[in-house]
Amino acid sequence: MARPPGLSVRLKLTLSYAGFLMVAGVPLVVTVWALLRSYLPDVAAIPGGILIRSDLMRDFASVAGTVLACLLVIGLLGGWLLAGRMLAPLTRITDATRMAATGSLSHRIRLEGRADEFRELADAFDAMLAQLEAHVAGQQRFAANASHELRTPLAISQTLLDVARNDPAHDRGELLDRLHAVNVRAIDLTEALLLLSRAEERSFSRAPVDLSLLMEEATETLLPLAEKRGVRIHTSGEITPATGSQALLLQLTTNLLHNAIVHNLPDQGTVWIRTAAHPDTAVLTVENSGEELSAELVSTLTEPFQRGTERIRNDHAGVGLGLAIVKSITQVHGGTLTIVPRQAGGLRITVELPTQD
Repeated sequence: MARPPGLSVRLKLTLSYAGFLMVAGVPLVVTVWALLRSYLPDVAAIPGGILIRSDLMRDFASVAGTVLACLLVIGLLGGWLLAGRMLAPLTRITDATRMAATGSLSHRIRLEGRADEFRELADAFDAMLAQLEAHVAGQQRFAANASHELRTPLAISQTLLDVARNDPAHDRGELLDRLHAVNVRAIDLTEALLLLSRAEERSFSRAPVDLSLLMEEATETLLPLAEKRGVRIHTSGEITPATGSQALLLQLTTNLLHNAIVHNLPDQGTVWIRTAAHPDTAVLTVENSGEELSAELVSTLTEPFQRGTERIRNDHAGVGLGLAIVKSITQVHGGTLTIVPRQAGGLRITVELPTQD
């Protein structure tokens, strides 16, 4: 926003210091002048001569004027130096802000010294820069991964179409089946990206939600997939009230259950899903059997398009956004997501949501 030029804060503080000295000095001089005028006689004998009040008042006025002039000069010079010293941290903060405005988010103020208002502002600004840098880096990684993931089905489709055009005798039924599968994957990825964007923008209304009902709905939806893969689902829990978007929390529950079914043992796998109500939180826990996972690998699973280097890949493995969406939905609801590897293999994922806004 364009602003007309004005006085600097340093100059304003300098004038304020000098003005304060003058405001304090003038009443003092006037008070002394009034006392001299009231209590001194017109003529008084003193050692060495006679004191005439009018002469004394005239001399006092001259001295008082000199003193006030000195106070003004001292106030201006001292105020300028003090204001410069006080505003030095603000200059560093301003410089860092300008650097951030140009796109440099790696710079930090790191203002030394004891805590005060300026240092609290600098620390808050450093924390904001760190969050922005992490967010931008995450967005860049996400954009790169999304471009890669979307490019893959498009490239496959292009290859299949080229084959069909160059080889008219190619089996069209097989070609259509493969194109359909590639197209479904591209649609699933696009819908997941839109859902993730919607969750991060917080563009949803909040209402009372029962997590136990969402658990039952997700279980009923995914039961055919679990039976096909030979995975048993054990559900337990009570009425678990929370507050949020029913559609997003259902997506969260479905993603967790789908992840637990797909990334499980190749045969005779098990999933445990349960809900619990606490005084201030509603808890959803999903556990699954599976291969043993390291803590380092588990810590990366909520990153977009991370499926784990050793995890099972198949037609139902999804697009790599399941747990990223779970993390985003949990965060926008003010909850916490905890993922830990089970000693017997597999994962334990716990979502804690506040019962009220």
